[in-house]
Amino acid sequence: MFSYWEKLVDYLIYELFNLDKTAHLTQALHFFIFDTIKIFILLIGIIFVVSYLRTWFNLEKVRAYLQGKSEFTGNILASIFGIITPFCTCSAIPLFLGFLQARIPLGVTFSFLISAPLNNEIAIAMLFSLFGWKITAIYIGFGLLVSIIGGFVIGKLKMEKYILLDIQPIDGCCENPSITMNNKERAKEAFSYTMDIFKKIYLYVVLGVAVGAFIHGYIPTDFIAKYTGGDAWYAVPLSVVLGIPMYASAAGVMPLVEVLTSKGMLLGSALSFMMAVTALSLPEAMILKRLLHTKLIATFFLIIGSGIIIIGYIFNTIL
Repeated sequence: MFSYWEKLVDYLIYELFNLDKTAHLTQALHFFIFDTIKIFILLIGIIFVVSYLRTWFNLEKVRAYLQGKSEFTGNILASIFGIITPFCTCSAIPLFLGFLQARIPLGVTFSFLISAPLNNEIAIAMLFSLFGWKITAIYIGFGLLVSIIGGFVIGKLKMEKYILLDIQPIDGCCENPSITMNNKERAKEAFSYTMDIFKKIYLYVVLGVAVGAFIHGYIPTDFIAKYTGGDAWYAVPLSVVLGIPMYASAAGVMPLVEVLTSKGMLLGSALSFMMAVTALSLPEAMILKRLLHTKLIATFFLIIGSGIIIIGYIFNTIL
């Protein structure tokens, strides 16, 4: 897909600048230029398409629709809804609170909170660009599975008493809200939204690719493969534990996943690291601490962390 762009970068680096192919700096520079532009193109294209499709949805209507659904059906629908929302863990919390106010079951609200950062369009776009549609499809499927089962389990534990805020209910009956725009207006709004998102994340992409380029050029393959490759049983849980203290969007962490896997880290371990960074983070826990008791937050982290570890082992086994 990007073969012509790669040839152009080869020409710039190896012929025009006449840099040594075997030098660490050359390898890092080639990786940085090629991946940065490639990711930018894919991000803009895919975010625009998803943003255009999103103009057909109304968040209030979805919220009202979820109110009347049974718990397990609600878990499934909330998880799918998370795919079309552009939220990271922290920015998904306001809508999470809105779901609680609408008296949507606690487990269903958590299904959304889990799915939104795991399966947002940025993660999907970058995963597709790096590993292809098959890996992306498997990842989306497992991401949905974690959010559905995780939310369902939390719902069954009946932990509503651990909601700290006095949630004021809001009427879930919307006056049949609709979105009335023509195709030109939809495209204009989607483009505006795409540029807004791009402006917010492009620095994270550059920083992520820069770190990835450094690892690609300077960190020996044997070093990474020794600790996170092969059949080391601790690789997956270690990846999750290392990911939780971090806070980054998929745009920032995905380039690292590409480099780590190219250096010998198993894909399941790398994806477990990414899922822990995007779905479980200390900043998220600090914000949730204002809404939820520590026991509920700890239960949330434990269930989702366990699910991510299981998925990491499955990925390492089947791929």
